[in-house]
Amino acid sequence: MALPPTVAALWSELEAVREKVLKEVEGLSQAQADWRPSDTDWSVGEILHHLTLAEINTGKLTSKLIKEVTAAGKLAPFPPDLKAFAPLPPSPPGPAEAPPVVRPEKGHPIGQLLADMKATRERSRQSIERLASVDSRPLTWKHFALGELNLAQWWMLQARHDADHLQQLRAVKASRGFPGA
Repeated sequence: MALPPTVAALWSELEAVREKVLKEVEGLSQAQADWRPSDTDWSVGEILHHLTLAEINTGKLTSKLIKEVTAAGKLAPFPPDLKAFAPLPPSPPGPAEAPPVVRPEKGHPIGQLLADMKATRERSRQSIERLASVDSRPLTWKHFALGELNLAQWWMLQARHDADHLQQLRAVKASRGFPGA
């Protein structure tokens, strides 16, 4: 499906940052994926699991919001004159604790984490195509730290979220004591 330019730009951003995440973890061993800089830091594997959980939940939110608006008979098509989505609010300063629904588990095999991440992205393409067919502005849900976001902003947040955790991945790998291959 050809995406409207605003949605195509969002998809490109999602794909570009995900490509960087995958490149950053390419070839890591299980020991490297499981290693934590400290008891309170996440491992590479936990970061990957968290990113996948967050994206799965954004996809579920997409389905939920579109289903609710459709059932209410209020689904509007994508506005052809929409040139840009509303920007995301700034992130609060400092680290945030992940809500339970996206809190990662440790110890998953690195190969499975990567396969799950890639499969989730393939399903996300379907969500993005659904986003491209509706007016996302009235489809809103409250984020625990950022407040009310519309559906496009939730997907923009997914790209920002991946970029934030890309920096975290790099920091884990650069930490003193990170295991060699």
